[in-house]
Order: sequence, then C-alpha cells, then structure tokens
Amino acid sequence: MFANRYRYLFAAILSVYTYLNTEFCNLYDYFDLKIHWTLAFATTTIITFAILEGCRWLEIPIKKWIPPGENRIKFPIIFFIAGSIISSLIAIAAVYAVGYFVHQQSLNQLIIPFKLNLIYAWLVNLLFHLLNTIILYFEETKSSNLKAEELKRLNTQAELQLIKTQLNPHFLFNNLNVLSSLVMQNSSESNHFIDAFSKVYRYILNNHEKEMVPLSQEISHIDPYIFLLKKRFGEALIITIDIPPAYNHALIIPAALQMLIENAIKHNIVSRNKPLHIQLKANGNNTIVVSNNLQVKNEIHYSSEIGLQNIVKRYKLVSGKDVQIENTENEFIVTLPLITQQYEDRNN
Repeated sequence: MFANRYRYLFAAILSVYTYLNTEFCNLYDYFDLKIHWTLAFATTTIITFAILEGCRWLEIPIKKWIPPGENRIKFPIIFFIAGSIISSLIAIAAVYAVGYFVHQQSLNQLIIPFKLNLIYAWLVNLLFHLLNTIILYFEETKSSNLKAEELKRLNTQAELQLIKTQLNPHFLFNNLNVLSSLVMQNSSESNHFIDAFSKVYRYILNNHEKEMVPLSQEISHIDPYIFLLKKRFGEALIITIDIPPAYNHALIIPAALQMLIENAIKHNIVSRNKPLHIQLKANGNNTIVVSNNLQVKNEIHYSSEIGLQNIVKRYKLVSGKDVQIENTENEFIVTLPLITQQYEDRNN
C-alpha cells in the first residue's frame, strides 16, 4: 500500500470522501465547531497524506529491523503500533496548528477537535495498514508461487533432458551392429537399411527436445523401424498395428512406441520356433495398448528396464498421467494414455 504508485490518488479520494461525509452528517454543526469548509477539508487532507507518508518512511527501518518474511505476525503488529503513534502526533499537530494559530482558540476549545481528528487518524492508519498487510502478503505468496513453479519447471526440463539422452546411445549402437553384419552380406540391403535407419534416427533427433508429438508422426516412423527389426529377426518377429486415423492428432511421448517394442524384444525369446507377437492397438478411451506374448528368456540378466521407466516417468512429468503396466500369465501389456487438445491449449 505505502509503496503503491496509486497511493496518492487513494489518499485524495479518501480525503474527499471523509469530508463529504462530515458535511452530510452535519458533524461541525453538531459539535458547534466554527471552521470554514476550506480549512476543514485542508485539515482532513493534510492528516490523510501525512499519515500515508509518515508510515511509508517508517516502513523502511521497521522492515530492516523485523523482516516481514520471517515475522509474519510480529511485523504488522509492530508496524501498526508505530503507525498509530505517528498518526496521533500528526493529528494533534494539525489540529493545534489550525485551532491555535489560525483561530486563536485555547487548548480547552480544541479538546473536541483533538478527539475527532484522533479518531479519524486512527481509522485512517488502521485502513492503510490493513490494505498494506493484504498487499504485502499477497505479493509474497505470489512471488513464492512463481518461484516454486519456475523451480518445478526447471527441474522437470532438466529431468526430461536427462531421461531423453538415455535413449539415443542405446538405439545407435544396437542398429550399428545390425548394419555392420548387413554390409558384409549384401550391399543393396545395407543401403536400404541405412535409408530406414536414417529416417528413424532423424525422427529421434528432430523430436528429442519435444515433450509431446502427434501420434501420426510417431506412427510414421514405425514402418522404417519395423523394417530394421525385420532385417534382424525375420519371421521370428510379428508386429501388427491397429490404430485408426481418428487418433492421429492426439499427442504421445516421442519414441514411446519404439521403446516399448525394444523392451519386448529385449526380455523375450525371438525365434522361428517361438515367434514374438507385438501388437499396437488403439482403445476407445484415448489410450494406446502395446502388448506382446510372454516367452521370457531362460537366462536371467540384470535389467534396469530403463526404457519402460523412461516412458512412465516422462508421462508423469509432462502430463501427470499414469502409464498402466499389466503382466498376466500369457501377456505383457502397457497402456499409454493419449494427450488430447486440452494439453496443447494449456501449454500454449
């Protein structure tokens, strides 16, 4: 309040409002006060502005002595008491100056004006301090919320970036091994492989900084990715996609489908005798279900399941939505929630 740029306008309006009320209530006639209206209005205005400025200057040392952020109760109480003392002195000085020097009245004649102006000064001081306390703690709360949101945003971005960097090296080295063997076997197939590989990797490079991408983009890179896998596993791997075009504009985590396919291949036997079936299917409740038949490898290797953890964590960080994971007797099922248009509107 005391630092607000509109404080003088507020004080002027308050002075006019107070004077008009005293005239409307015939206050001066009721107490038989002989004073010209210009002096009455001037006295009210002087007291109002003097209290405003007095408290404004008083606030600076009190804030240094009692920081409001550390003393949420003590600061407003001490400040109000100090303001009341200043307000009392201002009211007494104003009445004395007008009554004694202008009207040559005795101190006994000034008792009623002293009382009336002291009451007014205390009420003005109370009003100013109430407004100042409300504004002070509103701004403090707003600032704290902004800092918390900014910290949350920075932490989220940092964590997302850390998670995203874990995907690229694994994908790169895994496919370079396949490419190496193809180069030695068949140059034409290796060229086709390189073309598909470049499309998939370009997709990751172009979208790795994005939190979400349209589902249509995610699906479009699956075909060359499936080609890469088919060159490696042949008929041992069967992947079917059943996602209608109606879902194309929904949003999904970049490379989420690829990571789930990789996860299924990593943990299951993939052979001609025991083909691995992976299905990508849209549900009617804005979700994508990625499932595979269970034929877990006999040898148990340590697995951090980093790909699956990435997807779960990124969904939580970005949208607050949970990824559903179900491990039945015959199937491993992951249900990815699709982010609708409301997410885009909220983040624009």
